[in-house]
Amino acid sequence: MPRPAPAPPPLGPAPDHRGPDLGHHGDVELAPGLVDLAVNVQRQPMPPWLRESILTSMETLTAYPDPGPARAAVAARHRRPADEVLLTAGAAEGFVLLAQAFREARRPVVVHPQFTEPEAALRAAGHRVERVLLPAGTGFRLDPELVPADADLVFVGNPTNPTSVLHPADVLASLARPGRVLVVDEAFADSTLGPETGTAAAGAVGDDAAPDSPASRGTSEPESLASRRDLPGLVVVRSLTKTWGLAGLRIGYLLAPAGLVRRLAAVQPLWAVSTPALAAAAACATPAAMREERRIAARLAVERAYLVRRLGELSRVRVAGTPASAFVLVHLPGAARVRLALRDRGFAVRRGDTFPGLGPDWLRLAVRDTATTDLFVAALAGILEE
Repeated sequence: MPRPAPAPPPLGPAPDHRGPDLGHHGDVELAPGLVDLAVNVQRQPMPPWLRESILTSMETLTAYPDPGPARAAVAARHRRPADEVLLTAGAAEGFVLLAQAFREARRPVVVHPQFTEPEAALRAAGHRVERVLLPAGTGFRLDPELVPADADLVFVGNPTNPTSVLHPADVLASLARPGRVLVVDEAFADSTLGPETGTAAAGAVGDDAAPDSPASRGTSEPESLASRRDLPGLVVVRSLTKTWGLAGLRIGYLLAPAGLVRRLAAVQPLWAVSTPALAAAAACATPAAMREERRIAARLAVERAYLVRRLGELSRVRVAGTPASAFVLVHLPGAARVRLALRDRGFAVRRGDTFPGLGPDWLRLAVRDTATTDLFVAALAGILEE
C-alpha cells in the first residue's frame, strides 16, 4: 500500500474569488510519498532511441538551436509544408503566442470545461474572454450552435482536458470560417485510438502490441485535424510532453497556414526551443516513433477501460461521458473532502473546481497501470464507506 503522506501545506496560490483559479495545475497537488494521479504525463521509462537523441544533442550546445530539421520532420509527419509548422516550448507557449499575435480579436471565446492556459494567456494579453460552457448533462459534447457566430478567435480542446471527451472531427471543422481563427488544442491527440484498435488491444493488459497486430495497425488520432489544410484559420496545437514524459523539456508545436505561422513567429522570442527539445521533436516524428505511440495508446485504452470499470463499482462515483484520453473526469458528491482524505491515504488527484464549468464535486484522475488502479479504488471505497 502507498505510504500515507504528512499533512501538506496549502496547495497553490490563494483562490481568485471572482472565479476559478486558472493558474492551478495538477503538479501543485503532488508531494513526496503520494501516488500521482493528478498529472496527465505518462510515467513509463523513456525509450532508448529518444534518450539517445536527446543526449547526442547535448554535444552541440555551443551552437544556437537550429529548428530546421525538427520542423521538417514534424511537417512530414502531418503531411504539410515546413512553413506551416512552428515549434514551441510546449503547448503552453503556443497559447501565449496566439493571445499576443491576435490582440485585435473582438470576441475571443473559450469552450469550457477545458485546459485553463488558453484563457489565462488571453486574459494576460488584455483580452476580454467569453466562455461557452458545455453542460455535464450532454456528456460535455461540443455543440457548435453554442459558439457565437461572430466569435473571431475560438479555443477548443480535442480530446478535451479535463473531460477526456473526443469530439468528432467534422463537428470541430464546422466551426472554421473566414474571418475566424479556430484553435484546436490536440495536446492529447496522440493518446487516442479508433474503436477497433482500442477493442483489439483489450485482451492483453500490459503487453506491447505485436508489430502486425490490430493495435499496431489501427487508426491513431481518429478525430485529429492536424493534417487538414482546407479549413480557413485553423490552428492546431500539439504537445510532445504527455505521451513521451517530457514535461520538463518543454516541446510542442503549432500547425497552421503559412501566413498565420509567420504572424505567430513574429511574437515568439528568439531561440525559444532548446536544442535537446528540437532533437526530441525530430525523434518523435519518425514512423518508428509513431508506431510506438500507437502501442502506448493501445495499452492506455486497456488501462483506461479497467479504471472506468472499477470506478463503476462505486455507487456514488459517476464517470463523465466516454473517456478517450489519458485521464477520466468523475463526479462525486463531497469530492473536495474526498480529495483531502485520499491524500491522507497516499494518493494525489486533480481537483475539478478550478476548471470553468465544473465545481467542487468533480475530480480528474490520470490513467495508471491496473495495479495502481486497484490500490486507488480500494482506498476510495474505504473513504466512501466511512
